[in-house]
Amino acid sequence: MKAWLAAQWQCEQQNSAYVLVSIVALKGSSPRGIGSKILVTANEQFDSIGGGHLEYKAIAQARELLAEGGETQLIDYPLGASLGQCCGGKVSVMFEVFSATKMPVVVFGAGHVGRALVPLLAQLPVAVTWVDSRYDMLPKALPAGVVGVHEEHPQDHVEDCVAGSCYLIMTHHHGVDFALAQAVLNRGDAGYLGVIGSVTKGRKFRQRLVSKDYSQQTIDGLNCPMGKVGISGKQPMEVAIAIAAQVMELYQNIHINEHAVVAEEKPANLTKEILEHV
Repeated sequence: MKAWLAAQWQCEQQNSAYVLVSIVALKGSSPRGIGSKILVTANEQFDSIGGGHLEYKAIAQARELLAEGGETQLIDYPLGASLGQCCGGKVSVMFEVFSATKMPVVVFGAGHVGRALVPLLAQLPVAVTWVDSRYDMLPKALPAGVVGVHEEHPQDHVEDCVAGSCYLIMTHHHGVDFALAQAVLNRGDAGYLGVIGSVTKGRKFRQRLVSKDYSQQTIDGLNCPMGKVGISGKQPMEVAIAIAAQVMELYQNIHINEHAVVAEEKPANLTKEILEHV
C-alpha cells in the first residue's frame, strides 16, 4: 500500500485533519508525474511529489490551509530558478483539504448496553472513544475506528475530550454517572449529554443539580433517559438502537447545517479548472 494511502486511512480512522496534495497536470519536464501525491498533516508528511523546493513549498501551503481552515484549491508552480529547479516545466498541484468532520462520540461504560451500542456506532460516520474504569470490561478486540481508554476515574477523561463531543454515559454505578454528568456540564461545551436510566433517575439527577446551584439552562442540557423518542424496549440491543438513532439524528443535523452554509458559498468548479491547465 502506498504511504499516502495508508496515512489517509489512519487519519480517517482517527478523525484527524489532513491535506492531500496531488500533481494533476504538467507541461514540460517534472520530477514526478501526474497522480503523484503527498499527504500532509499538521506535524507529518507521507510520500512525495518529487522532493526539493517544490515539495517544501507544497507542504508549507498545505499546513497553512490546515491552520486557516482553507478550502480545496489548485496552484501552478513553474519549475524554474525560483524553486531551485532547472526542469523548465510547470506543475499544477491540487490541495484537497479534509477536515476532522466526524462527530466525536464518547461512550462511558462497557456493560451490556455499551457492548451492544459501540459496534453499532462504529458503523456510523462518527469518531468513537470507549471509556471504562474496569480493566477486564473493555474487549481486547475493539471495532475498527474505536479507541478504548481505561480510566480509573472516568470523569478525569472528560478534560481530554474534544469540544462539541457527544457524551453517552452508561456506567455500572449511578454515582459515577452523576460525577460524569457534572464534569461534562462544568465544561459547558458538549454537543450532547445523555445518561442512561429511567425518568425517575433523570428527575433525581436534576434535583441534585438544582441543589448544587446549577442554572436551569445548564440542567436542561442533561438528557436522562437518553435515546430517540419513540423507540422503546428494555433489552440491551433495544436500548442501544434507540441511542444510536439519537446519535444519527445529531450528526445528520450537523451535516444539514454544514450543507446550508456551503450552498451560500458555491465553490469554484475545480474540474473545469483542472482541464484548463492540461
